[in-house]
Amino acid sequence: MKYQTPDFEKLKGMIAQNREKFDAFFSLLLFYNRKFNLTTVTDPDEAEGKHFLDSVAGEAFFPQNAYAAEVGSGAGFPSVPLMLVRPDLRFTLIESTGKKCAFLREVIKELDLSAEVACMRAEDAGKDPAYREKYDLCCARAVAPLPSLAEYCMPLVRKGGLFLAYKGAEPEQAWRALAILGGGSPQKISYELPSGFGARTLIAIEKIKPTPFTYPRGNGAERNRPL
Repeated sequence: MKYQTPDFEKLKGMIAQNREKFDAFFSLLLFYNRKFNLTTVTDPDEAEGKHFLDSVAGEAFFPQNAYAAEVGSGAGFPSVPLMLVRPDLRFTLIESTGKKCAFLREVIKELDLSAEVACMRAEDAGKDPAYREKYDLCCARAVAPLPSLAEYCMPLVRKGGLFLAYKGAEPEQAWRALAILGGGSPQKISYELPSGFGARTLIAIEKIKPTPFTYPRGNGAERNRPL
């Protein structure tokens, strides 16, 4: 499937239709940020552009009723905004920091989201039969360079599913890693966030064959010795 540059007018409308829940999420984020240091973005307009709109920019990549995983969920971007505009989505949020897991569970409870939190390292989830190759799509935003991120995410995606990386203006190259891990040719979609909030890139990779069970390697190899 060929994906298009995000239609931000449409996406703004989707957020506006769910304004009450986005406001509730932002209030929770500010409250817990004082204790857990979840984000440096606390201005409402900046959060709207840099966090909410950027998160929903990838909405079109998610099939209807998709079962998705998010690696390194942190404060819940992009997963929570995506679930607010797409209540058909179901997520497993993979996060290794206990305080962030507690925040995510509170958000899920308060906003009545179809999600669970797996408080564990992504490399452990990728080896666990309960998570490995179970998902229609795995996404991550601001977690790691693309070669490392691919090794965390690709093992979670079923054959025929999608790995979706939210990256900056100049994403890293990872074609060798993607091929080793079972990925096809990547699609790169570059865009400018409205109101001058910066350039971003979405990278979408279809999984065309199973990931060799050697991966993820674990023990920090994904970051220390990227493919």
